[in-house]
Amino acid sequence: MTGYVLRRVLLGVVQVLLVMAVVFFLTEALPGDAAVTIAGDNPDPAIIALLRERLGLGEPAWQRLGEWLLGALHGDFGQSLVGPRAVADIIASAAGPTLLLAALTLVLLVPLSVALGMLAAHREGSRADRFITSSTLGLYAAPEFAMGVLVVTVFAVQLRWFPPTAVGTTSLLGNPAVLVLPVFVLLLRPICSLSRLVRAGMIEAQRAEYVRHVRRLGLSPIRVRFAHALPNAAAPAVQQLARTTDWLIGGVLVIEAIFVIPGLGTTLVAAVSARDLPVIQGLSVVLAGTTVLVNLAADIGARVLAPASEAGR
Repeated sequence: MTGYVLRRVLLGVVQVLLVMAVVFFLTEALPGDAAVTIAGDNPDPAIIALLRERLGLGEPAWQRLGEWLLGALHGDFGQSLVGPRAVADIIASAAGPTLLLAALTLVLLVPLSVALGMLAAHREGSRADRFITSSTLGLYAAPEFAMGVLVVTVFAVQLRWFPPTAVGTTSLLGNPAVLVLPVFVLLLRPICSLSRLVRAGMIEAQRAEYVRHVRRLGLSPIRVRFAHALPNAAAPAVQQLARTTDWLIGGVLVIEAIFVIPGLGTTLVAAVSARDLPVIQGLSVVLAGTTVLVNLAADIGARVLAPASEAGR
C-alpha cells in the first residue's frame, strides 16, 4: 500500500510539472504580441520596448520557462501586468468565492447522493425507485448553463425568491440567499450520476453472499446496509466523486459567469481579455494542480476502501 501511494504521489508531481510546462507554452503561443496588447492603442515604441524587457520576451523560451517554474514552485507566479499586484495575491483573493461554492456543493452532494441511492436501492422496482432513476437521468442530460438560465428566470425573475446575481454583494456569507441558486444548479448533474452509482453498487452489494451471511447472523438491516453493503459500494463512488470534482471545477467557473460571482472564473476571463499572461498562467496551474490532487486523493481513497470491501466477500 505504501509503495502504491508513493508511486501515485510521484506521478502526481510529474503531472503537475507537465501541466505547468504545457500552460506556459500555450499562453506563449497566443496570437499577437503581449507587449503591444498591454500598451494599448497607438503605443510609444519605447513603452513597448520596456514592456518586452519586463516580460523577458527577448530571452529564450526555455530560460523563461525555467525561471517561471522555479518561482511557481515557491508560490511566486510573478506580478500582474494590469495592476501592481502579485499574481498569488490575486488568486488568493479570488479563490474564496470559488472555494465556497465548491465546498457547499460537495458538503450537500455526498449525503444527498448516498441517501437517494440507498433509498432507490432499498426500494428497487418501486415507484420511488423509478421516479428517482428517471428524474436523475433527465436532469443529468441538461447542461449547467441552460439550467442556470432557467432557474434564474423562474426563481429570481418571475417568483423573486432569490437574487439573480451577486452584483452589489460585498460578502457572500453575509448574504447567503445569493448562494442558493448557484449551489442548486451545481448540485443537479453530479447528484444524478453519484446517486445512480450508489444505487447500482448497493443493489449489487445487497445480493452478495457475504451480506446474506451477516443477515443470517441476525444483524439489524440498518447495520447491514451501512456497515457492510455501503462500504462495498463506496470505492467506485469515491472515484466517481473525483471525476465529479473535476467537472465541478469547470462548472463553478461557468456558474460564476452566469451569477456574476467574483471568483476564479471571472478573474480568468478578465485576465484573458487583458492578455495578463502571468495571471492566466497562475490560474491555469492552480486549477490543473487542484484536479491532479483531487484525483490522487480519490485513487488512494478507493485503494483504501477496496481491500475492506474485498475482505468481506
